[in-house]
Amino acid sequence: MAIKPSTIGERQRDFWVLFATILAPSMVFMVSTALSVALPAIQRDLHASGTDLIWIVNAYSLLQAAFIFVSGSLGDHYGRRRFYIIGIVLFGLASFVCGTTHSADVLILARAAQGVGSGMMITCSLAIVAAYFAHHRRSWSIGVWSAFTMLTSGAGPIIGGWLTEIGMWRLIFLVNLALGALAIVVLLVYVPESYDDEAPQELDLSGTLLSTLALMLAGFFFIEGPRRGFDDPIVLLSGAAAIAILPAFIWIEGHSDHPMMPLNLFRSRTFTGANTLTLLLYGAINSVLFFLPLGLIQVQGYSESAVGIAMLPMTLLMVGVSFLMSRVVDRFGPRLPLICGPLVIGCAMLLLSALEVTHGQDTYVQTLLPTMCLFGIGMGITLAPLTTAVMASVNEHYAGLASGLNNTVSRSAQVLAIAIMGGIVILVFQNALLDDPAVTSLSDDAQAFIVAESVMMAETASPAGLTLQQDAQLRQVIRHSFSNSIRIVMLISAGLSFVAGALASKLIENELPPE
Repeated sequence: MAIKPSTIGERQRDFWVLFATILAPSMVFMVSTALSVALPAIQRDLHASGTDLIWIVNAYSLLQAAFIFVSGSLGDHYGRRRFYIIGIVLFGLASFVCGTTHSADVLILARAAQGVGSGMMITCSLAIVAAYFAHHRRSWSIGVWSAFTMLTSGAGPIIGGWLTEIGMWRLIFLVNLALGALAIVVLLVYVPESYDDEAPQELDLSGTLLSTLALMLAGFFFIEGPRRGFDDPIVLLSGAAAIAILPAFIWIEGHSDHPMMPLNLFRSRTFTGANTLTLLLYGAINSVLFFLPLGLIQVQGYSESAVGIAMLPMTLLMVGVSFLMSRVVDRFGPRLPLICGPLVIGCAMLLLSALEVTHGQDTYVQTLLPTMCLFGIGMGITLAPLTTAVMASVNEHYAGLASGLNNTVSRSAQVLAIAIMGGIVILVFQNALLDDPAVTSLSDDAQAFIVAESVMMAETASPAGLTLQQDAQLRQVIRHSFSNSIRIVMLISAGLSFVAGALASKLIENELPPE
């Protein structure tokens, strides 16, 4: 059911609806991007391994993906504003724990709780936008939502880098308490409640459980495999179980009277295509944005604040181009942007793969700036049209489900991609270390120590008893080995982006359906 402005002026209410639906998701996106810059400092302060870093990101994304799914249904039936507020409260409480803990394990658990709250917030905010604004203004409103959330995402590395550099990375989490309170006040005062009158009475709890379990098991397989060994019985069992659950989940969704993922939505070629593109592109983009700051700080020698500034051109161009794309989509349809954008993103990733170990931020203009600009242009061309294509390809009463499903696909892509890429990076890094003469010339005990420490990635410690020359050599080998490992991530991500662009030409319809 669409909601109409009533007691105050239409333009004024439009502003406050957008403000409220942008502010809280902006906290989510800003924390995520700020955290990528803060991870090296968190690794040092909490003595976290490389595997811990991946879990800090993926525990959040995993629960976020699960609750994006269920929150779409809950919001449609019981009230989108109500569940939006519940999500904000939960996210704020978890942020407090994240900002005060001194344990990597507790941080991982608190990040999982953040994921639950953020899943509720993202789904319900976009569903409120889609339901509130008339169909002829939906592309515009979604474009504004996407642009501003991307802008705050881009501010995340700058804010996070500055806070981390002055030793206050914990404020990345604690600032959410004030922002969340402001969002709740605006929601209660200005934003009316909305429902879907045709929402099912029952929830698909079995589907939610199976999808979450499959993602958790797949994530465990790829993250823990390099550390425990892929022949470890628990690792093998988790991988086999994840594969077995997938067809069971699809069968349940096809036979349920109240599916969380109605299979009939996929009769729309554009809906199917847009979600396929989401899976490929968000997997590629999130892999790059996870490993790029690590490489810039730990390999290239950038300071945390310099990394935030280095990524600013990407953000500004992404936001600027996104504003233009809403008009392009309204006039020409989404197909062309969704063909060209991924190709541009792929080219930027290829350039990142060719980046050698440099003299750090002093060579930024010559080495990294052009690539960041190209990356930003590509994302600006792609992301808002992708969201618009998803939301416009379904009937209005499916707004919550469509939003929830697409956001679940994007978060699932992040979970799987970072898990898989993380496993690849650790394995490539380990093999590169063991193949280097500077390591093979060391004693067996020293080599065994380096292998055990290699899960720390660029923070791998040197074994005791090395001479100053041997230690300096080993540090150089670690630096170059980690750089080469990240290069593999960039090449795989570029390939995923090129495939997405090719698929868009076949799967995305050029005309958005009328209301």
